[in-house]
Amino acid sequence: MSAESAEHAWWQQGVVYQIYPRSFQDANGDGIGDLAGIVDRLDHLVWLGVDAVWLSPIFASPMEDGGYDISDYTAIDPMFGTVADADALIAAAHERRLKVILDLVPNHTSHRHPWFVASRSGRDDPRRDWYLWRDPAPDGGPPNNWRSATDTGRPGSAWVADRASGQYYLATFSTVQPDLNWSNPEVRTAIGEVVRFWLDRGVDGFRIDMVGFLGKDQQFRDEPPPADPSSHNYFVDSRYHLNRPETLEHLRELREVVDTYPDRVLIGEMLYHSPVDLLASYITDAGIDLPTNFSLVTLPLEPEHLAAHIDAYDAALTEAGGWPNYCVGNHDMPRISIHGPARERLALMLLLTLRGTPFVYYGDEIGMSNVEIPPERRDDRWAVPQHGMTRDSARTPMQWDAGPNAGFCRPDVEPWLPVADDYEEVNVASEAADDRSHLQVVRRLLALRRAEPALAVGTYRRLIDAPPACLAYLREHGDRQVTIVLNFSDDPVTVDLGAVSGSGGTPTRVLLDTIEGSARIADGVLHLQPCSGAALDRA
Repeated sequence: MSAESAEHAWWQQGVVYQIYPRSFQDANGDGIGDLAGIVDRLDHLVWLGVDAVWLSPIFASPMEDGGYDISDYTAIDPMFGTVADADALIAAAHERRLKVILDLVPNHTSHRHPWFVASRSGRDDPRRDWYLWRDPAPDGGPPNNWRSATDTGRPGSAWVADRASGQYYLATFSTVQPDLNWSNPEVRTAIGEVVRFWLDRGVDGFRIDMVGFLGKDQQFRDEPPPADPSSHNYFVDSRYHLNRPETLEHLRELREVVDTYPDRVLIGEMLYHSPVDLLASYITDAGIDLPTNFSLVTLPLEPEHLAAHIDAYDAALTEAGGWPNYCVGNHDMPRISIHGPARERLALMLLLTLRGTPFVYYGDEIGMSNVEIPPERRDDRWAVPQHGMTRDSARTPMQWDAGPNAGFCRPDVEPWLPVADDYEEVNVASEAADDRSHLQVVRRLLALRRAEPALAVGTYRRLIDAPPACLAYLREHGDRQVTIVLNFSDDPVTVDLGAVSGSGGTPTRVLLDTIEGSARIADGVLHLQPCSGAALDRA
């Protein structure tokens, strides 16, 4: 665990590492990652220095949306293994002092889930009301104007016509993912039983997929037209099927279930551009420990944009009694390699030195890149491309070594997605042997965070007198202070540390830099190379 503080929970002090299970390690020779493969690679995570593993969905699924379309919440999909394999993974992780977080998808199920099969079988079925069924509008069209979250294949409507019953069912994300009816207490009880099933098996918490969609207006009113279409954000401003008061009530009820088990975490996936006051409300009003903050993914990687958000976010969560969190990528967005190698390291230093819980996406520690997937090899069936890429581009096999298939699977097996062309250079084994590699920089950042209470749990204060090209801030805990200076420009900069540091005291020593040995302090002035950062303290 990171520099430990009795005043802070493990999920506040630790670093969470996200694994996309299909792509981490194939142990059974079918070209698809599995739970046994993850167990085989847990020692890498211990060596790297993370504290918790978050697994994207491993439950039974027809895989029409990469496992986020679940057909059985208490079964493991055969491609990953069995419930016994999940038990073995949890035990192996705990032996290594790693926490395990599962991905819970409670807003919707697969259309192949037995619950929905029963619900769809007839209007009189006891589970009809487990999903959201409505009669057509007077013109025969969808019941209201609620939009699909993806708009893929059916622009506009979130409703799917069911010819057999003459009604529509709500499917906010895709036609094969019908929304559960969380206003039905039987549904809430069923999901609570799912949560208990996995907590009883030892999991340390859940990341709740698309947490803001659970509650829907039971009058099914149309969303009002925007007063200003040019500035309207449908999925932030929607009143009737997103971020409803009922959602907060449902989550508080789920929190009560989780709180019967000690020391568990709830992470809630928010939408990408959620305002800071909304993030804070999910902590104070819903009991979500970490409503996900995607600002380092969505904002330009420039100091003026980042500083304004970080200051406002940190202040809002401090006032709410909450704890920040950050990420620089995930399974739905392009990898941070889109910024280039130097800025990628800069982004990771920012991620790992801000106040709050960092989420590291598998492969980012070695600088894995987005991979162009030929159409015939693509698995992502419905997602809107991001930056010209499908989500598959950021889900390719982990690059372990320079051998065939990057060590992900046997040489005679074709991996489920192509391995990146650069795997012979960009891989764990090669970079572990190079003290100046991307991997070693990330490992040193994690070690510094673990060793320094100021970085693990300390306060945050931006240092406002830094040069315009730089973002500088002070992390402080007790008598420990660490100053972070990040140069986002393509030119070298000098920083007068006496002017920047203020009451924080003037740093005299470089603890770590993103280009090893390049940052130096001379006569109270820090010299930074282009697109580089440094952590400083007083010797």
